[in-house]
Amino acid sequence: MPQTVFDRPADGRLVDAALAGSHLGSFWLERTPGERRPALTADLDCDLLVVGGGYTGLWTALQAKRRDPAARVVVLEARTNGWAASGRNGGFVEASLTHGESNGRTRFASDYDALDADGLENLDAMEADVLGFARNADWERTGSFGVATEPHQVSWLEADADGDRGRFLDGAAMRAAVASPTYLGGIEQPRDTALVDPARLADALADACAAAGVELFERTPVLGVERADRGVVARTATARVRADRVALATNAFPSLLKRLRLSTVPVYDYVLMTEPLSAADRAAIGWQGRQGIADSGNQFHYYRLTDDDRILWGGYDAIYHYGGRIRPEYEDRPETFRKLAGHFQTTFPQLAHVRFTHRWAGAIDTCSRFCAFFGTALGGRATYALGFTGLGVAATHYAADVMLDLLEGRETRRTTNPMVASKPIPFPPEPATWPAVQATRFALDRADHREGRRGAFLRTLDAVGLGFDS
Repeated sequence: MPQTVFDRPADGRLVDAALAGSHLGSFWLERTPGERRPALTADLDCDLLVVGGGYTGLWTALQAKRRDPAARVVVLEARTNGWAASGRNGGFVEASLTHGESNGRTRFASDYDALDADGLENLDAMEADVLGFARNADWERTGSFGVATEPHQVSWLEADADGDRGRFLDGAAMRAAVASPTYLGGIEQPRDTALVDPARLADALADACAAAGVELFERTPVLGVERADRGVVARTATARVRADRVALATNAFPSLLKRLRLSTVPVYDYVLMTEPLSAADRAAIGWQGRQGIADSGNQFHYYRLTDDDRILWGGYDAIYHYGGRIRPEYEDRPETFRKLAGHFQTTFPQLAHVRFTHRWAGAIDTCSRFCAFFGTALGGRATYALGFTGLGVAATHYAADVMLDLLEGRETRRTTNPMVASKPIPFPPEPATWPAVQATRFALDRADHREGRRGAFLRTLDAVGLGFDS
């Protein structure tokens, strides 16, 4: 089978040296631990209960208070606000609500252009919100590059360039912008991406919620939610919360609604963070615009600069564990970190001396259509948003308004579009899921080695509405 650029053998000694001093843990969360909130110890009544203190839950709570400042809004978080996906992601804030144009046109062909416009409007609105916070969370509207590292990917990027939202760059122009010998071409999208410090965003959101009057409780896992005579009741180990309505924002963790347990699977994504680059290192790679970058394979890398000139480098090796388990020990996977370090050195050989200070991982709530889905339960008193599949930083801002519209029974553009009105195909129960995911990973890798051509297995998945395109 033909090799890709990332099959080139890495120098094991350079990889070992680069990883030798790395610390296991999210750089973002370590740098910004955030203000801690009390645990819930007594029963209470509220108008809206939000379960989950990540981006989805915090945006929902904040938007609820903006809609009705008199409402009593409570957030219950099992650990600490932003500790999971919201504090571990790459900080890419993407306009796309549909996980890219190809996926969006495949799933929602008749309405894709409207969804695309909604996504850009949502990104603009989120930017206004974040820049209005007391702290702006290192928000940068940098735009992004998609890069081709294999010859067949160049034509894909040329086809995606439309002049307004995307400008094609040939190999020489792309390498002039960011100096990597692996680049054969690129597409620059100046409006569609912002970068942010994920933990600082979660912290700023929590502060904004508190300032608006939202009551935030941490270290308070919700054990169950059930319908009551008037509203719903949520049980914790120490208290009961009666609410008129509840918004469930539990991301990759098992849903409190059993019917959703097979709608997502948790897939682990792995990340490295370098030490701050020297002035000479920055000069060696260029990258003056600080754009976010992703390459174009099915198994792809994403990377960006931080405010102190580190490079975050992640992606490629997504791992599903049997039974959909989420465990701390899955966060340290030496073979994946070594692979990522080798690919970094292939992409930027001029930075082979640079060390990684942090390595970490986290679970992504993956669904079969590769973008968020929504719904109601418990007689319309509960709502949920799940399945962001690694592209949720901006989409959670949109999801908050979707969930509130659904709870209020409002027929809006958000609640009637096909992305919100439809559901993904659920995954099969174990023992079927694990071999299916492994077969899919193998097929995607094979497609990357066959000039992007999708074999019979992937074409079958496409035909029945399953994603797995990136």
